[in-house]
Amino acid sequence: MRSENAAPILLKDYQPTPYLIEKVDLDFRLNPTHTTVRSKLTVRRREGAAATAAIELDGDDLKLDGVCVDDIPLAEEEYTATPDRLMIPAPAAERFELTIDTSLDPSKNTQLMGLYVSSGTFCTQCEAEGFRRITYFYDRPDVLAPYTTRMTANKKAYPVLLGNGNLVESGDVTGTDEHYAVWHDPHPKPSYLFALVAGNLAHISTDYTTSSGSPVKLNIYVEHGNETRADWAMDSLVRSMRWDEQVFGREYDLDVFNVVAISDFNMGAMENKGLNIFNDKYILADPDTASDADYAGIESVVAHEYFHNWTGNRITCRDWFQLCLKEGLTVFRDQEFSADERSRPVKRIADVQRLKAAQFPEDGGPLAHPVRPEQYKEINNFYTATIYEKGAELVRMIKTLLGERGFRKGMDLYFERHDGEAATIEDFIKSFEDATGTDLRHFMLWYSQAGTPTVTAEATYDAQAQTLTLTLSQETRPTPNQPQKKPLVIPIRFGLVAANGKDVGYSKVEGATVNADVLLLNEAQQTVVFHGISEKPVPSLLREFSAPVNLRSNLSLDDQLFLMGRDSDPFNRWQAAQTVATRLLISRSRGENLPQEASFIDALGEIAADTCLDTAFRALALQLPSEADLAREIGENVDPDAIGRAHEDLRAAIGQRLYGYLRDLYVELAPKDSRFDPGASAAGVRALRNRLLGYLAASGEAEGHGLVKAHFDSANNMTDRLSALVLLDHLNLPGKTEALAAFEARHKTDHLAMDKWFTVQATCPAPGTLARVKELTNHPAFSWTNPNRVRSVVGAFCAGNQRQFNAPDGSGYDYLAETTLQIDGKNPQLAARILNSFRSWRSLEAGRQEKAKAALKSILDSGQELSTDTKDIAERCLQ
Repeated sequence: MRSENAAPILLKDYQPTPYLIEKVDLDFRLNPTHTTVRSKLTVRRREGAAATAAIELDGDDLKLDGVCVDDIPLAEEEYTATPDRLMIPAPAAERFELTIDTSLDPSKNTQLMGLYVSSGTFCTQCEAEGFRRITYFYDRPDVLAPYTTRMTANKKAYPVLLGNGNLVESGDVTGTDEHYAVWHDPHPKPSYLFALVAGNLAHISTDYTTSSGSPVKLNIYVEHGNETRADWAMDSLVRSMRWDEQVFGREYDLDVFNVVAISDFNMGAMENKGLNIFNDKYILADPDTASDADYAGIESVVAHEYFHNWTGNRITCRDWFQLCLKEGLTVFRDQEFSADERSRPVKRIADVQRLKAAQFPEDGGPLAHPVRPEQYKEINNFYTATIYEKGAELVRMIKTLLGERGFRKGMDLYFERHDGEAATIEDFIKSFEDATGTDLRHFMLWYSQAGTPTVTAEATYDAQAQTLTLTLSQETRPTPNQPQKKPLVIPIRFGLVAANGKDVGYSKVEGATVNADVLLLNEAQQTVVFHGISEKPVPSLLREFSAPVNLRSNLSLDDQLFLMGRDSDPFNRWQAAQTVATRLLISRSRGENLPQEASFIDALGEIAADTCLDTAFRALALQLPSEADLAREIGENVDPDAIGRAHEDLRAAIGQRLYGYLRDLYVELAPKDSRFDPGASAAGVRALRNRLLGYLAASGEAEGHGLVKAHFDSANNMTDRLSALVLLDHLNLPGKTEALAAFEARHKTDHLAMDKWFTVQATCPAPGTLARVKELTNHPAFSWTNPNRVRSVVGAFCAGNQRQFNAPDGSGYDYLAETTLQIDGKNPQLAARILNSFRSWRSLEAGRQEKAKAALKSILDSGQELSTDTKDIAERCLQ
């Protein structure tokens, strides 16, 4: 465990290493309890570095067995070694070979960083700083070298030996029961992209030919018996490879591409060069155990990790402050891939939902940080929604500003200039500036300034002058260490919607730069005047969510209802529905009812009936804002119980007013055959039908309750079965107990399906759920050492159960504090990420705030030695 007193690392302090690593040769003798590692490094003093410079390499809890320079063992007085550092003072030669021997116990590595054993399989996780748990090294992303890895292991126990790059040699070790494999990766890479896997695994394979004719063997390795459940992942991989060639001009560059699915993994997946290691949640799928959300998630994550081959591997980041350069950019790429494979408007809405649910609260609380931070104590705590999702939005804004062709020119230049390098945000932005002649210096502020801007828009129409005046202003509230904010460049895609639903034109515009349908807001306040408008339009602003901002306008509820039914932009049509629903729900939470409620419900019915719309879009448009969404909109003095009651009441009102129509449509959408189709169209139908079922259940009608149990009993896929189970459990409907038992009996041997069963119960908003959560942690299928299990119970309760986690007595907060301390000693990353559930505690009403603060302080005052990961989050939450 890293020291809890770690000093902050600052962006301004960046310095290159005094030595370069030209080549890395690794030799592993794999044993679950005693693995030895020999690292041979070809080292060269960097030009300009002082001859007196020491070589200081990172370690983490390492046991050093020996050090040699040019095959000559060093005496103990010739170097300084601790578990966390190896220092050799001023090596005499400018270029030399450094050999380091270490030994490890992978079976005891519960942190799941470095080399560890998962269900009998050796695997690695080296991002961000896990390689230093294997051997001493410059464990930072700007030290790039080609790697050759030799592995030796028992052949019967570990018949599969995989490494980065291409297999160059393999065979049996004469006179032993062991075998070996040698893998060589010719592409220079940083240590965080190193990987190996050794185990008894099955696999599926297919052949792929790149657009230039190079053959590639694709393999996905899984536990025996899971081969058919990897077919969708393979299909997703092939489609993503072809898409990257067509859209970004990027081909794969090795002879083989291997993917391995394991059950114990802190993250979703890892893009190690040529050997991607995945949490099996994002590989394994079949209709009985995977929902439509799982299929979409697998498609997205497989694509994301593959796309890293260029945006992250071939071009990596100079330091961890530039993390968004690989993650935000690659999220943008996987979002575009999924949008092309599925419905672009539906994908855009889903991405914005995720951004608002995860990143907006982060930007509005004590954990706020810029997309490119200026300092950190623990880099693992900066794998955040700000880096990923907001980072992707910044790339999207660049594309909006430059257009399709300009964006592609900039990307091509970026790949050409920086292939094989460790780059910075400045390098990335400069490529677009030079490719298009655009000055993006002002745009760079998005990378250094934290917080979510609020854009306020006020529209006034002058019928006599035939002008529409749009007064726009922007404000970003203070965030930690940034009390003062500057105006940003905000592209606002817009339309002016006439009574017939069509956008009206205008003769000229004053007060802002307008390119096609994009208006540029780049000052604190601007007044924009559109001339030549013959009728009063309703402004439709921020179409396609063209910037990651909060939009406030003087549009009335009636205006929003108009856009909800007429806007040609699907995203803003959905957003209008969300805006109206939010205002209705907040009013209900305060004991008020607005007269537009009936009109809103009728408008929902019209959307449900509109067969010209994508079914997946109809399902999204019918979805009310979540309780967490409402808490974020209220912003202060939040009462989760009042929000929950308002949510239940409006759902019931919708179900009651539209009951007959929703029931008929539900029946009409019933599947015509038993075959399961994981594609977007069929998934959209299931989503709409399950949304309708939710309103029928909420109506309180006995028939609706019966439909839910029948839906569960007749389901031939996980999506329908799980949707019904949630309704049965969360609404306490007849048949709930039997359904939970039937689900458990059906899926008790499948850990991913059981995770869903755990989460359903952990997110139940009814009183008594905390006691239920504690019982679930004693279930035979639960394990405190498996991150997926912990997330499915503890994480689901704390992050996904607004009412019971925020119980007025503080019991939810106390439980999170207790479990954080319990987990921290074994897996600091997991503990810190679950602790993020406290990120919005200051927005709660005073009583809850007091109890949340006490629980956070109890972690710091526990007397337990805390990891840097956990202490960092607790301290930042309290600052």
